[in-house]
Order: sequence, then C-alpha cells, then structure tokens
Amino acid sequence: MRKFLGLAACLILASPGLAQAQGQGTKPPVDINVLHAQVILDHLGFAPGILDGREGQSLVAALKGFQETRGLPETGKLDAQTLYALHPYRALRPVRRLALSEASLSGPFVNPFPKDPVEQGKLASLSYRDPMEKLAEMFHTTPEVLTALNPRIGELKPGVRMLFPNALPTSRAYPESLRADWRKTLNDLNVDANQPQGDRIVVDKSEKTLRVYSGDRLVALFSATMGSGKDPLPIGRWKIQGADYNPKFHYNPELFWDVSDHKPKVLLPPGPNGPVGVLWLDLNKPHYGIHGTPEPQTIGRAESHGCIRLTNWDVARLSLMVKPGTPAIFQE
Repeated sequence: MRKFLGLAACLILASPGLAQAQGQGTKPPVDINVLHAQVILDHLGFAPGILDGREGQSLVAALKGFQETRGLPETGKLDAQTLYALHPYRALRPVRRLALSEASLSGPFVNPFPKDPVEQGKLASLSYRDPMEKLAEMFHTTPEVLTALNPRIGELKPGVRMLFPNALPTSRAYPESLRADWRKTLNDLNVDANQPQGDRIVVDKSEKTLRVYSGDRLVALFSATMGSGKDPLPIGRWKIQGADYNPKFHYNPELFWDVSDHKPKVLLPPGPNGPVGVLWLDLNKPHYGIHGTPEPQTIGRAESHGCIRLTNWDVARLSLMVKPGTPAIFQE
C-alpha cells in the first residue's frame, strides 16, 4: 500500500503537521495511506463515510462497491488487486493545504446548541456550532480529524492555511434550475456538480448501504443508517416523490416511540444540524424519506426511526443523481 501511495509519503515528508498526525511508532489517528484511498473512492462515487484516515465498515462497503465495478473479488480490503485498480487515480492528493476565507468562516453559528426541540424551534436556523464544525463538514470529515491534521493551528481567521482532506470538486456548475440557497449549500459542502444519473436506488439492510444504479451498472454507493427494532426499514418497492432542500422539520412526538406524546409539536427551522440535515428526499410512503444528519460519524453505526440517513454531503450528492419517480427498492 505504501508503494502504491507514494505521493502520500511525499506529502508526509513535506508537512510536519501531517507527520505528527501520523504519529511516531504508534497507530496514527489519521493514516495518510488510508485517507488517500478514501479520497479516491469518494471522488469515484463510492463514499467511505467521513474522510478520517481510518479503516472501518464504511470503507469496507465503499471498497466492495468499487471492487464490484472492476470485476475484482469483493474482499472489502485494500489488497494488491484493488491497489492496482486504484493506481490510475493516485494523482488525487489525499490532502490539500488551503487558506481560510471569510466565507468559509462565516456563520451564523449556534453555541451552545439546545437539545430541547422547543428551544430549537425558537432559533432562526439550526446552524453549525462553530467554524471548525462547518469546515469539517465542508471537507467531509470531523473537527477531530482537522485537529489531528493541524495540531499547531491557532485562531481560525482569513488567510490562515490548513490541511484538509481533499474533498474539492471538479466542478461547481450546478443546474441553474435549482434554488440559489440550495446551490450555495452544494457549494459549501463541496459537492461535485458532475454526477452520474441513476434510474433506481437499492437500500440494502444487511449491507447498510444505498446503491445507485443506471441499468445494471452500479454508479454510486453510500453507507447509510436505516431503521431500528422499533421502526424497521419498510421492505418493499417505493419511489422518490421529490426533494425538500434545506427543509424545515415538523417535529411530531407522536411519530417517535422514544418521545412522550405529551411533548408539544414544533416546527424546527432549517439548517445542517437539524434532525434531517440539509435535505429530505420524500418517498411515497407517509413519513418516510432519505435525508441528511447532524452527526455524520454515526452513519451505519446508529439507528433511525425507519428512514434512511446519509451524511449531509452524500444526500446532497444523491439529489443530483435522482429525480421524482426514481424507484427505491428496500431489501433485507
């Protein structure tokens, strides 16, 4: 793997901060070689979840999807054949050093962030807590990873240069038919405007994935959270009815088994830290949809109230791949 990702080794030598993030003789909090593979897979549409330089079930799922499309044994591992297949994309650097801009640091921010939905309903938006959380989501990672990549970072202000996972898109030419605020969200989340078009999606409970197909060809794969013992995934054939961008959320305690029905109903404002994140893809089954999340690190590891949950950047990317009427097949 280290031979395949030779560019990563060069970056380690060139960046003291990154070298420190790797650690000396210990398991690194951010393994640059794993991060390099994650970045390539993310750009190819096989989303590995958060870009954190760590192996885990989301990376396994992404690798299996990639291996399937290349006719390789679906090991879910960075084995020799898979590294060889990834080799043509090695020019995609694992990290980029970028200067912070005023736009990337701008709010509004909400800190402290209230837990009570009634208090949340009083806010203008369910925004990020601080600039670091916003930057992390922009680059498909977490504040902890950014801290590991930039151990000596001080005050976040315009002009400060930081290392980020390379989530930069190849194009930001989003369709003019989309609302201006949604185009801004796509831009803020570094969602590539160039996306494959799918004619159906398949949500697989056993694999914890959402797959996008064009004919018989797998064109994208996302790790997903879906259902729970109390609210199981509704197995069957459904279809996407439409998209609600930067949605408000009708919080109805009667629909949640773990919330008292005596709690008040609340209309929550939009925002990336809302219960459904930045997007709701409505299904033709009442109260069910595909949506984002305020907690990207929990995707595939937590439970939902029956809906399908992706990271905010992945559900935003999915919205460019599908249209109203797209079949959605939910299977065990």
